[in-house]
Amino acid sequence: MSTRRSLPEVERAITTCRRCPRLVAWREEVTRVKRASFAGEEYWGRPLPGFGDPTARVLVLGLAPAAHGGNRTGRIFTGDRSGDWLFAALWRAGYANQPTSVARDDGLALADCFVSAAVRCAPPANRPLPEERDRCQPWLEEELGLLGGARVIVCLGGFAWDAALRVLASMGRAVPKPRPRFGHGSDAVVGEFTLLGCYHPSQQNTFTGKLTEAMMDDVFARAGELARR
Repeated sequence: MSTRRSLPEVERAITTCRRCPRLVAWREEVTRVKRASFAGEEYWGRPLPGFGDPTARVLVLGLAPAAHGGNRTGRIFTGDRSGDWLFAALWRAGYANQPTSVARDDGLALADCFVSAAVRCAPPANRPLPEERDRCQPWLEEELGLLGGARVIVCLGGFAWDAALRVLASMGRAVPKPRPRFGHGSDAVVGEFTLLGCYHPSQQNTFTGKLTEAMMDDVFARAGELARR
């Protein structure tokens, strides 16, 4: 009899994780010392599992929850400016049923797409430590192992790109040498997966024009083409 956990079981386990003392302390402090504009809201303040279509061929991988975004709403990328860009792009590409997401019960549904993160707790200054990244890695391994149809991993930023390579290597896939480097529009084939690089839709990138809507649309159009092969 298999002891493999189901995706809902993994999701529940992730939300109770306390492996990283620094991240636990920070995420819980943020829930107490709220941003003024969200003072009346109850913050989630726990680790975040991925979400979306369990039969997805496309996995979107981010860095970590935003302190006043996913850490507040309880769903990765939901309720922050990066998420505004991401979900609008997923909607334009046909992966989402609506272009915005402000709460985990707002009706958003994803088709053929699953969204997750390399680190599941909001980190101080949005910078997880290497040991925190490593402690979180088994969660992504378990999620990816349960997404049997996944073939394309869209990595939002260099941190996610590196995390994806680490996870695939840990899962026994041969990472090419020299090690593939991140860049917007870059790609790498690792086993049955194709990694696609995309600049993270942070305000630093979107406000400066380093990342445009057209650039994101091109990445997701390519992801769809590769997933259908």
